[in-house]
Amino acid sequence: MTPTILRKNYTPYAYQIPHLHLHFDLGLQRTRIHSRFIVHTDTPGAPLVLDGEDLHLLRIQVDGQVLADSDYLLSPTTLHIPLSQPTHTIEIENYCEPAQNTSLMGLYQSGQHLFTQCEAEGFRKITWFADRPDVLSRYTVHLVGDKQLFPYLLSNGNLIHSAELSPTRHEAIWEDPFAKPSYLFAVVAGDFDCREQHIHTASGRQVLLQIYSDKGDYDKTEWAMQSLINALRWDEQRFGLELDLDRYMVVSAADFNMGAMENKGLNVFNAAYVLAQPQSTTDQSYRDIEAVIGHEYFHNWTGNRVTCRDWFQLSLKEGLTVFRDQEFSADMLAAGLDGAAAQSARAVKRIDDVNVLHLAQFPEDAGPMAHPIRPNSYEEISNFYTATIYEKGAEVIRMFHTLLGESGFQAALKTYFTQFDSQAVTCDDFMACMDQQYQSQFPGQTLAAFAGWYEQAGTPRLGVQLHYDAALQTATLTIHQHNPPVGIELLTQPLAPKPALLMPLTLGFLNTHGAPLKVMHEQKTANQFTLRIDQAQQQFVFEQVTEAPVLSLLRDFSAPVHLDYERPLDELIVLAHHDDNAFSRWHAIQNLAQRCLLTDDATESAPLQHALLQVWTRLLEDTDLSSAYLSRALRLPSVRQLLTQMRPIAPDVLVRRHQNLEYALAQQLSHAWATLYERLLSQTPSAYSPHATEAGDRALKNLALQQLVMAQHPHALAWAQAQYHSATNMTDQWGALTALVHYGPAEQRQAVLNDFYATWHSNALVLDRWFSIQANAPYFDVNQAIALSQHPDFTLRNPNRARALIFQFCTNNMTQVHCPSGYDFWYNHVVALDALNPEISARLCRAFDNWSHYAEPFRSELKQRFERLQQHSQLSPNVKEIVQKALTIK
Repeated sequence: MTPTILRKNYTPYAYQIPHLHLHFDLGLQRTRIHSRFIVHTDTPGAPLVLDGEDLHLLRIQVDGQVLADSDYLLSPTTLHIPLSQPTHTIEIENYCEPAQNTSLMGLYQSGQHLFTQCEAEGFRKITWFADRPDVLSRYTVHLVGDKQLFPYLLSNGNLIHSAELSPTRHEAIWEDPFAKPSYLFAVVAGDFDCREQHIHTASGRQVLLQIYSDKGDYDKTEWAMQSLINALRWDEQRFGLELDLDRYMVVSAADFNMGAMENKGLNVFNAAYVLAQPQSTTDQSYRDIEAVIGHEYFHNWTGNRVTCRDWFQLSLKEGLTVFRDQEFSADMLAAGLDGAAAQSARAVKRIDDVNVLHLAQFPEDAGPMAHPIRPNSYEEISNFYTATIYEKGAEVIRMFHTLLGESGFQAALKTYFTQFDSQAVTCDDFMACMDQQYQSQFPGQTLAAFAGWYEQAGTPRLGVQLHYDAALQTATLTIHQHNPPVGIELLTQPLAPKPALLMPLTLGFLNTHGAPLKVMHEQKTANQFTLRIDQAQQQFVFEQVTEAPVLSLLRDFSAPVHLDYERPLDELIVLAHHDDNAFSRWHAIQNLAQRCLLTDDATESAPLQHALLQVWTRLLEDTDLSSAYLSRALRLPSVRQLLTQMRPIAPDVLVRRHQNLEYALAQQLSHAWATLYERLLSQTPSAYSPHATEAGDRALKNLALQQLVMAQHPHALAWAQAQYHSATNMTDQWGALTALVHYGPAEQRQAVLNDFYATWHSNALVLDRWFSIQANAPYFDVNQAIALSQHPDFTLRNPNRARALIFQFCTNNMTQVHCPSGYDFWYNHVVALDALNPEISARLCRAFDNWSHYAEPFRSELKQRFERLQQHSQLSPNVKEIVQKALTIK
């Protein structure tokens, strides 16, 4: 039974370990590690407790004396060494087996390379140590290995020595000048291509930037290098933060559980977030690479220089850094633009971020794994690398930014870095800096109620009521705040009401024709206000309201909440046509489509569909809106997103409605789509650029092509075939392939699938796409999924390949997975993956952890699979925790 770790039980580690010396004798089958460190304590006699897992112990020395077996206590996960003095020198020798390490945590083999992954608790699979984030040490790392197999020997910090030891062996010694926790440790060894560039920081220091990739991939790392330089410059300019090392390295790994890892000065990346070239990489992947490169670089300060005291504080670094990478991406999208164009570009980024919230975080907040952004307990910390920690955590930071403003937020961050540099701290420490700044800006007010965001699980609901008094020309808003119980809270009797949260609510006023309407509030006249919401019920009175207003609520998604407002259809149409806040206009369009898809009343559905058709028609005629914006606005909410709004969830009903509406809109607008497609096709530039404007044009063009093939437009198949075969970049080829494979006739889709495989089978990242496009096709059933899982190029051992087929089918193919055989497919692969890589299996297990929300017969079928998992004798703690919580919530 895995013990539950409670935040309230945190105690500081009994020892300080200021310096750790590591010696690695590297080998794929066996790597030998010698560690040496001095421990200090103020409580002599406390046992030294070190973490270790899957290690082979060779020798322990204390103060130069080799210990006998009876001198220490060894378990599968801990090493207890009795000590008597305040200071001791500890030496441990052990070996690990990288080639056998399929979990991809600790030291593991990928291809002919060695990589480490230590967050959250992977260092213990390398050697015995205090593997916890509040133990900060300076590391000196001595690497020895075969020159031919491992010509590059890399670790954190600065290279202080390298030499040949013999004709076949060499060594490198690295020293990190900054103390860090063990989760930021890294070693990489292998034969790579290396792109490098010297640049000068804002203060004039010369630094070396390096991108390491598999041999033959050098030409695919130019964008990653440019993204790294952009991130470095942006952090200097926007946040005043400068690179603190002489060298900064990024290494591409073919086998990696996550997107990337921010190890101090030596980032290890999933190859999908490093390698890019126009003919094999989509526009979206270019943007993803830029964002992830930025995210890991920004961690150098928000996570590395100031790190988290314990894993309960994970959002301290991740939420803040996600906010920073979101802002970076928004600024990159808006680069070179001004005015309305720049605002539209930033709105596109905000739309994409909120879509992630709707798809991943809101469902998590409503399910059995619901937790605050600072959890109170966990069994397996790897299960808490979640959308709540990352995306909701970023929304909490964004609310701080909204309340303080840019200059106030920057001032608070400066205080934070000054006060806590090189320390392991808590979310409370961060909030205190924000609150100190807020009180200086708004005397007599405090951010104390903001702490609830760190304590409460679930998505709050804001109920809004509007009363307009024409005689007095006043509009009174009454706002109710409620955060219903979720997850394990549902088992607590009686349920105490949750305290009100502090949040900003940004709203705008329009008249019935959609023009901005200026009103007065607290002696300020404007058409947009940001209100401070901090009570269960509040009223706000607006004056000089010359006509009944149309409210544009929750502009730019100013708080991560559900909004309950009984809005008449005519108001929603006004917002969908005219809202001058680009995000809110998109949100109104999405709400209109959502109403169409979720209503059970046929008489209500007809006017909703007519209204949506008119909105889409006007959007297609609007030449002022950017292509990137239109490519978001002219899409229905996904079935997966809509499932979270349906109770009980009936996937078959929702899929049918979604398909019917999608096909109806495509057919009714086919002429407009054709006109748009031909115009964009004629404007296609001869040379590829990932610039946001051109990427937006491609996104809209490919959406138009998909709509045309779906509507069976007479020219659509010919256009799709021509675009597929003539495409000079992957975005255009992929757009045509998607249209043909998802909506074209069977003989044509198989032909292009065969051609795509023949062209790209040797490129692993593009081959992942070939698996994924089939896995989420609406006709791709369980038998086809099983057959494709037996393809010679498929393997469960590579997380990217598993995600491409298994995850895509189980999480995104809403048409085919919801049946007994589909649930069996999911169950079988949870079990199979768990034997190889529990972290990846746990993520797959969560695909249906909200089984209790489903209608019958889906509910009973899913419950049966979870009960079978519960009875499985060999489940990892990772999967066991999810199964147990899923079955606890009925």
